[in-house]
Amino acid sequence: MSAFKPGMLPSLLVLLLLPGLVALGFWQLARADEKRELLATHQARQAAAPISLTELERHADPAYVRVQLHGYFDADHSFLLDNRTRDGKVGVEVLQPFYDQRSGLWLLVNRGWLPWPDRRVMPTFATPDTSLNLQASVYVPLGEPFQLQGQPATGWPRMLTVVKPDVLWQQLGRGGLSYEVRLEPGPASFQAEWPVVAMSPDKHLGYAVQWFALAAALLGLFIYLGLHNARETHHEPSHRPA
Repeated sequence: MSAFKPGMLPSLLVLLLLPGLVALGFWQLARADEKRELLATHQARQAAAPISLTELERHADPAYVRVQLHGYFDADHSFLLDNRTRDGKVGVEVLQPFYDQRSGLWLLVNRGWLPWPDRRVMPTFATPDTSLNLQASVYVPLGEPFQLQGQPATGWPRMLTVVKPDVLWQQLGRGGLSYEVRLEPGPASFQAEWPVVAMSPDKHLGYAVQWFALAAALLGLFIYLGLHNARETHHEPSHRPA
């Protein structure tokens, strides 16, 4: 023990910081594994044939399942999802109720992204007024989205900061599926390139390496300080009288 004297304060700092740094590294590794699994699920389901809404209701895990729709949009009630960016440009995503005539079900369809360069002027868009055959995929967000509380919106189109289908159906006074579905590129869609994850598995892996590197640096500095202090103590001259 005389060869290692890091001191009380450095020891306390290491005891407090090192477990947290290591835990953050393993958390990022776990997030990377989750994202890989999510991307694999998305890829497999996007390669599958679309199913009907009746089949979707029996699906235990609907995320990214492709669906075939036949019906019409409710052009009188549109929602604009604010603060959506594409290629560094700010815009909105357009969501509208859609009535599927084959199943008799309402669902909330995200038609894609529109630019909004001038926030003083509400974005304008057209809605098809005939029955359509569409393909879309179910979107299920990861975790509970954060939403600032504000005054309830009025008028149409209605601005949103987060999509909660059940709440929106209550506002509309009708029942509908508890999912948002995102249109595939087609005549009724706007810009419909949908990112699957906001952060790739490789980026999570990079963050994990950074946390582990910080932990290793902290531990290395702690060991160096302990050995250095021990050497300084060992070489101090003795002041005892001969």
